[in-house]
Amino acid sequence: MKRTIAMWALALGVSAAWAQASPVGVWKTIDDDGKTEKSLVRITEAGGQLSGRIETLFDASKKDSVCEKCSDERKDKKLQGLTILRNVTKQADDESLWAGGDILDPNNGKVYKVRLRPIEDGKKLEVRGYIGMPMLGRTQTWIRVE
Repeated sequence: MKRTIAMWALALGVSAAWAQASPVGVWKTIDDDGKTEKSLVRITEAGGQLSGRIETLFDASKKDSVCEKCSDERKDKKLQGLTILRNVTKQADDESLWAGGDILDPNNGKVYKVRLRPIEDGKKLEVRGYIGMPMLGRTQTWIRVE
């Protein structure tokens, strides 16, 4: 009986850790300097694809800012509420990797290919934006809020 209870507890613990390894949730974005908190981004999943939008901007002076440098349908849209992550899917050959979509840098209006990888049991998210090949890009580490 004790062995059965222990097995169930272990199985529940593993499934809870697996659920946290998903990028779905709210993430605190950190600027490239590694210190400055920029925003909260909510990542959701629908139809097997992830998307993410800016939920909160920490810089009060940017609350009403718009994406002036965007060149697509997001041009002149308010940053708060703006979708910056689109069409990201789980990779079949690597269960911990999500890719295939794009990410917008609202500071310069550029759109990059993106790879997401939850790390540290899903407490952090490596977000790599790149052009062409993943080695030609930059990585930010976001921190899970919920």
